[in-house]
Amino acid sequence: MQLCEAISADPHINARASRRLQDLLFLALVFAAPIFAGCRHHDPPNPPEAREAAASAASPAALTLSSSSLQGGRIPKGSTCDGGDQSPSLAWSAPPAETRSLVLTVTDPDAPAGTFTHWVLYNLPANANGLPLNVPKQEQLADGSRQGRNDFGKLGYGGPCPPQGSTHRYFFDLFALDTNLDLPAGAMRAQVEDAMNTHVLARGKLVARYGR
Repeated sequence: MQLCEAISADPHINARASRRLQDLLFLALVFAAPIFAGCRHHDPPNPPEAREAAASAASPAALTLSSSSLQGGRIPKGSTCDGGDQSPSLAWSAPPAETRSLVLTVTDPDAPAGTFTHWVLYNLPANANGLPLNVPKQEQLADGSRQGRNDFGKLGYGGPCPPQGSTHRYFFDLFALDTNLDLPAGAMRAQVEDAMNTHVLARGKLVARYGR
């Protein structure tokens, strides 16, 4: 004898429960989305102004280098091997306040065998604002500056002496450094440039020509 019948689930009730569960899941996802979005990592903005400031900080400041001896951008005969071989007078603007010393090089990039060094002068005092005509060709000057060896194999300045029938450019480069160079007198330009690497605060350039 069967006392009771098995109770069958109402299909309408099951459908309503399923829809209610779907609605609850949808609402949970909607409310959770902002929370997950807030957890995402956002890189700080990098506007053009910030990029320009970073580039300026990485580039050396400019120095103004001039010479009353180099009229019209030409090296006078007296400052060459055809004359008295006297170094020209030079003047420059004030370097940055952090400057500890200055370096001057004079080179000829048009030399047949590659860049030729005519002068290397380093550990110039930071407060120096120029050089007189005809700097003595000696290891150390009265102000403590030291002179390197040029590609003629001599100390101090060696004037332009290009091949006959040619005109060359001569680059006068001045560097303001945040240190003094621990180099003895007579150093070569490559040694000076290696020692001052990463120490340049400002630089200036002057280009003059001489032809024969």
